[in-house]
Amino acid sequence: MWEPDAPLVSIVTPCLNSAQFVEEAIESVLAQDYPHIEYIVVDGGSTDGTLDILKKYERRVSWITGSDRGAADAVNRGFALSRGAIFAYLNADDVYLPEAVSAAVRHFMDDPDAAVVYGNAWWIDEAGRRIERYPVRDFDPSLLSRECFICQPASFLRRTAFENVGGMDPELEVTFDYELWMRVSRLYTMRRIHATLAHSRMHPDNKSLGRRREVFHETFRVLRRHYGYVPFQWIYGYLCYRADGRDQFFEPFQPSLLRYLESLPMGVLVNRGAAARYLGEWLRVMSWSGLRRRLRPG
Repeated sequence: MWEPDAPLVSIVTPCLNSAQFVEEAIESVLAQDYPHIEYIVVDGGSTDGTLDILKKYERRVSWITGSDRGAADAVNRGFALSRGAIFAYLNADDVYLPEAVSAAVRHFMDDPDAAVVYGNAWWIDEAGRRIERYPVRDFDPSLLSRECFICQPASFLRRTAFENVGGMDPELEVTFDYELWMRVSRLYTMRRIHATLAHSRMHPDNKSLGRRREVFHETFRVLRRHYGYVPFQWIYGYLCYRADGRDQFFEPFQPSLLRYLESLPMGVLVNRGAAARYLGEWLRVMSWSGLRRRLRPG
């Protein structure tokens, strides 16, 4: 049993024309066993039936609708309306697993130094079928400079941390969660918990896959901003996408010797202030053993 003074958890769902999935997201929040949850849905002006779904839940869910600057802005607006000491946001196409909130709160209470806790997760498809596990890793700030190993719907953070780093950057369209972790990691302790907390949905219309070019461009921008460097794997991945348009998730990544060769001038150009560092990384990748490993089929 939870004590009456257990911390309030505020959850925000940003949505826009999300009728296909938002009800499942809502139900996953309402089904949580933790008794102190404040849930706010921030709609960007949907025209597809999303508002009808929100009205169905209006006795249990707070919601607002109106134009905004995008999902990051919607999360900031929802946070400003919230009161919880612990904060999370759940995209309209993602889903919490049972007891996810309880697991996060217990770890916050057991570890007062943790500003962020994040758990394991599964990628699911449009129909909700599990595809594979999200590649979550133990927290390592140096690794964060190379990849986003934190699954956003499986993450929770203290209100003070979100406030002190300035919330989401509303100028970002597709990488705002990754960029948030970059800022938080510089000031606070982030902990992985070994519990599976969420499903992250992958489908052609989500931002990660449907706006792949923007993902690369924004990632380059935020990596340069925070680390002054864009690692090889991002350069190479972008060149492969530019060449064949594959989403690199449902459509498998295709290794290419030509793309490896192109990655040298592109990487030096992108990393103009760190060209020597990039050259060293590229030469390590281009070793004979590295090439055989990366170009091996399957």
